[in-house]
Amino acid sequence: MDVVMAQPRGFCAGVVRAIEIVERALKKHGAPVYVRHEIVHNKFVVESLKEKGAIFVEELDEVPSGAITVFSAHGVARSVEDEAARRRLPVLDATCPLVTKVHNQGKRYMNTGRTLILIGHAGHPEVIGTMGQVSGPVLIVQSVADVTALPLPRDTPVAYITQTTLSVDDTRDIIAALKQQFNDIEGPDVRDICYATQNRQSAVRDLSKLVDVILVVGADNSSNSNRLREIGIEAGVASYLIADGSELNPEWLKDARTIGVTAGASAPEVLVDDVIEALRRIGPVAVSVLPGREENIEFRLPSELTAV
Repeated sequence: MDVVMAQPRGFCAGVVRAIEIVERALKKHGAPVYVRHEIVHNKFVVESLKEKGAIFVEELDEVPSGAITVFSAHGVARSVEDEAARRRLPVLDATCPLVTKVHNQGKRYMNTGRTLILIGHAGHPEVIGTMGQVSGPVLIVQSVADVTALPLPRDTPVAYITQTTLSVDDTRDIIAALKQQFNDIEGPDVRDICYATQNRQSAVRDLSKLVDVILVVGADNSSNSNRLREIGIEAGVASYLIADGSELNPEWLKDARTIGVTAGASAPEVLVDDVIEALRRIGPVAVSVLPGREENIEFRLPSELTAV
């Protein structure tokens, strides 16, 4: 089998930063460190941090008084921040800086009196956090059909922001529909949309032109991993989302000569390696890496952890 690896794939800078915050907090303060919600959407990462002493909770009332508390990369509502402050919990905020940027954009648009529209998936932790960061109601749209169903007059001053795990390609049609529907509309430049999401999706589109099957390494609850699989299918290539090598079904590869492999932004490279080893157990494998965009972005850690 020829195996072609997408480039870039796997961890983005926001995920690297979030995991490092938990690891450095454990090193500095010792176990346990409490993390609200999964630090990133990947079971392997979560279980690895549990083994090191992290305790994952869904709500702050599960955190003992005085315990080190980490907010996940997806961000939290202002009510969660206020509760932590009221309880005087020592907080380390692992919210991805690109998510924080979306929060700030939303607040700015809301403060100018515009009706805020959020392009994203209802119920996703990032969307919940973003809605809870602004001071007024937020309308969620997930499709062009949702735009046409918005109960707003054409001359309503509106602004839109987007969930970071959606790419320029994912949002293009929705943004176009919004601009067509409203006379007075503002929104961020497309360059503000998450670089990692766009890069990984573009890499899968390139990969789909060369392979018979695409394997996406990632978690079922990872929005960006699921989207990578969907893009492969949209390109006409059989595509499967797997957590690791144990979920590889040899039947998928029966008529395939070239296999494409990529990974969502919260999937570590060790799981990609595990999938490659699973392929090798089926037969001889020749691995190559598709030329792609180099990512050299790093996000700064909280100042209290930089010396750890």
